[in-house]
Amino acid sequence: MNTVHPYIFTHVTNLPRRTLLLLCSALLLSGCGRNGSDDTMPMQCRVESAPDLQSLATGFMNPAPENRAWVYWFVMDGNLSREGIKADLEAMQRAGIGGVIFLEVNVGVPRGPVDFMSDEWIALFKYATEECERLGIQLTLISGPGWTGSGGPWVKPEDAMHFIVADTISVTGGGHVSVQLPRPQPRKPYFGIENLTPEMRRQRAAYYEDLFVLAYPKPVAADSSTRIDNIEEKAIYLRHPYSSAPKTNPFLPMPVNLPDAPQGTVLATDQCVDVTSLLDPDGRLEWDAPAGQWVIYRFGRTLTGANTRPAPLPGVGFECSKMDTTALNHHLDHFVGRLMAAVGHKPHDRPAGWNMLHIDSWEMGTQNWTDHFKEIFKARRGYDLTPYLPTLSGQIVESREVSERFLWDFRLTSQELVLENHARHLRDYAHRYGFGLSIEPYDMSPNNDIALGGIADVPMGETWEVDDVFNTAFSCIEAVSAARINNRPIVGAEAFTSSHFDKGKFWKLHPGNMKNQTDWSFCIGINRLVFHRYAHQPWTDKWPGMTMSAYGLTYERTQTWWELSQSWHTYLARCQYLLRQGQGVADILFLTPEGAPHAFTPPVSAMEGSDRLPDKKGYNFDGCDPGTLLDKAFVRDGKICFPGGMQYSILALPTSGRMTPELLAKVDKLIHDGATVIGFAPEKSPSLTDYPACDKKLAELAGRMWGDGKTAAAKRTIGKGTLFTCTAADTAGMALDSRGYRTPYVKYETIATALAAQGVRPDFESDVPLRYIHRTSNGMEIYMVSNPSNQAVNATCTFRATDTGCSLWDAVQGRIAPVSAETTADGRSRITLPLEACGSVFVVFSPVPPADIVNTTTLWPKLETALEVKGPWQVHFQEGRGAPAEATFPTLTDWSRHADPGIRYFSGIADYTTSFDLPESELSTHRNWYIDLGRTEVIARIELNGKPVTELWKTPFACDITPYLQAGQNTLKVSVANEWPNRLIGDDALPQEKRVTFTTYNPYKKGTPLLPSGLLGPVRVAWAE
Repeated sequence: MNTVHPYIFTHVTNLPRRTLLLLCSALLLSGCGRNGSDDTMPMQCRVESAPDLQSLATGFMNPAPENRAWVYWFVMDGNLSREGIKADLEAMQRAGIGGVIFLEVNVGVPRGPVDFMSDEWIALFKYATEECERLGIQLTLISGPGWTGSGGPWVKPEDAMHFIVADTISVTGGGHVSVQLPRPQPRKPYFGIENLTPEMRRQRAAYYEDLFVLAYPKPVAADSSTRIDNIEEKAIYLRHPYSSAPKTNPFLPMPVNLPDAPQGTVLATDQCVDVTSLLDPDGRLEWDAPAGQWVIYRFGRTLTGANTRPAPLPGVGFECSKMDTTALNHHLDHFVGRLMAAVGHKPHDRPAGWNMLHIDSWEMGTQNWTDHFKEIFKARRGYDLTPYLPTLSGQIVESREVSERFLWDFRLTSQELVLENHARHLRDYAHRYGFGLSIEPYDMSPNNDIALGGIADVPMGETWEVDDVFNTAFSCIEAVSAARINNRPIVGAEAFTSSHFDKGKFWKLHPGNMKNQTDWSFCIGINRLVFHRYAHQPWTDKWPGMTMSAYGLTYERTQTWWELSQSWHTYLARCQYLLRQGQGVADILFLTPEGAPHAFTPPVSAMEGSDRLPDKKGYNFDGCDPGTLLDKAFVRDGKICFPGGMQYSILALPTSGRMTPELLAKVDKLIHDGATVIGFAPEKSPSLTDYPACDKKLAELAGRMWGDGKTAAAKRTIGKGTLFTCTAADTAGMALDSRGYRTPYVKYETIATALAAQGVRPDFESDVPLRYIHRTSNGMEIYMVSNPSNQAVNATCTFRATDTGCSLWDAVQGRIAPVSAETTADGRSRITLPLEACGSVFVVFSPVPPADIVNTTTLWPKLETALEVKGPWQVHFQEGRGAPAEATFPTLTDWSRHADPGIRYFSGIADYTTSFDLPESELSTHRNWYIDLGRTEVIARIELNGKPVTELWKTPFACDITPYLQAGQNTLKVSVANEWPNRLIGDDALPQEKRVTFTTYNPYKKGTPLLPSGLLGPVRVAWAE
């Protein structure tokens, strides 16, 4: 047994579980808001916006470390070392990585020598935190072993995730009944039992606790059509991953009109007989049963079987309950508490080192029971759940309407417990010790994703590599929404997650071909990329070394181009710096339907581009969960506002047909206070609470707001605000999403028409497809515009901003150029942007002219060739990679076509050196000089006359060399890195002892086509006026 350290709630964990749970429930019912009272974020999760244009430009040119991209730093099953930790973190610091999410997993790599959470492991973790402090890198610890959630071998069965399960038996009454009731069996875990240890399998089979024994008059036999459909999801026994299971509904709709069940097929609550006290410890029921046929339900609790995955063997255990603070406290004591005790006390305002905790994508699945769920349910919903429990097995109780409403209440109560007793409790714990909390709230979550993400200090989404199997674009939209409505300035994304088992991209991704997807992330609202993944390299003499089997982007110090990636990471930091300024700008707020689970998806018509990288149209939008609208939304100057400054021009209601009176009353108040709302009148409540009076209350309020609502669309004035009513035409013909579902909103075009009627013009328009994002900060309007095409475009763009002072900012090379904008008839600004393939630019409108900050006349100079640098080239190859130390290239040659196999199969960095002459007369004739490397595979660094110029990582491989160029002879050095596949292909034809490389996963075989590599040119020196 591990020593428990007194770091969390030792005064609370001594309370009996019953007292603790009921106390939490009572506190929440007494007035604590759904989003909690503690909105104080740690300093590492805050952003200080630039006060003026000059400060903004300074921060852009030299972004501070907190703006840098992060990585998932995976330790592979005990393979870690002190030397490797030091080398990894120093390499990250050199390249410009700002933080890591630290975790250990077991994914297809032989087990290493250091056991998870052993004394040696803890000492190495402490060393990692100290190195992060020394190097200025932030470290986030995931909330448990593996990436699933929070658990481990210290989690006892009674503290694990539980289901309520049932079995039935029929008996004949009219006398004493003595019958052995069948014991309900545990359900098969979603991911099977293969990952459970033998002891965990034994515990899973053995753990059982009786809860209720209920008897009902037996209904007549009925077929499946008389049962509740999709009961696995409705009773929270199952939630498929929305990212990858194509038939998974983003939410569970409840039709307004539900068909009646055939007479005699339902159970009646007033005929329920509770015989729980008559069950003996061995499961035998002794009951004097009234006459007739009876069906007896035996309800008990079992383990869900959810376990830490994919955890190293010493970390394998059950996931702790997500509804029980006592269970979470116990886990935290044994995991985070032990590590805090080893690391020692740290100041709360620590800008580097270990300062964050993290919940990764929700993959532990569902649970639907915890201690005293019955009492908590009654306190929150206002009625006893006992007679309705057979609905959990699909049996209709009273009616379909009543049964569906009970299941809705059951899911809502479960969600509330997860949000309050797990996510918010963990956040409060984190804040107590100066940690921030980041959360990826999506996938197998039984919750409203936006509500769960909104609890985090840093909400996160995920963007899988665009050609991979999973589509998680929705999660980025959710994370951005959660961040904006909850005043969270930093919103992250797990970036370039991938599985390369059947694809040819392993070790083939590099900054140049990552830019388009990266820019999509930025334009959707992400401002912290966390690359998946950096596999910890325990060795300092093996290349490319450790992988995560075939998973993830190979983003380690052993990557061929790592030491040439500083400019790429500076690009990311500049973008992220600008995209954290002030507030986002969006016009439409989509209110999600009430209830759980819910994955937010906007109308298909609100997006354009591909399904994998969808771009928002000219009226930007966010989603909002009902709880946040209820607790935080208010109206100012006709806008729907949230604390922190986010505001929207229109609220779009869901078309689900059901809404609680409480939520509709909030909508009504917003309209009276001046808001604009669009949607259909809700017809019924989804809840059984106060039924049927709740429906009458709802109908009365809806009638006052919408009128009869049955004739035609109308614009109604209510108080200071406006309600746009809708008809069936506003949803007719709506496209289905990629999973085959129709989102619960009116068409985007209908909303756009309403906005135009209110005088709100599109925020951004272009005559060719472009993506954009807009932020506003201290009087400055900051737009990022990106070309998603692999072809150059000349785009005429219109911005909802005034051209007082306008400038173009190039985040690749840190250039700022002035630009003039045409003012349109409706007061917007129009600019022509000549964007290269997958090019991007920031357009900044400011109250003052940008003359003091510009450092170039144009971002797109027209280059005129002065001379071609033909060579010969002396090429020095990186040592230890199988190539000769030096070779002479009379002309530029593709390495993969070279006669020397050491060069043909070379992977690494090679330095090209040559010289060229430029007469003084020509140098003095032109003011601006450039070098263009031509085709480069795949990344380069330039030195001219012994001075470093820059790194080039994207087409065109060109840069300004004016300060470095001299009259007469010039010495040019170009360092070029290619990719790993060529050397891996070459090594596969060699015996083991002659191979250059070592890696834990190599999909490449001899004979595989080689990749073009090296400096291919033509290289030219050019000028521009």
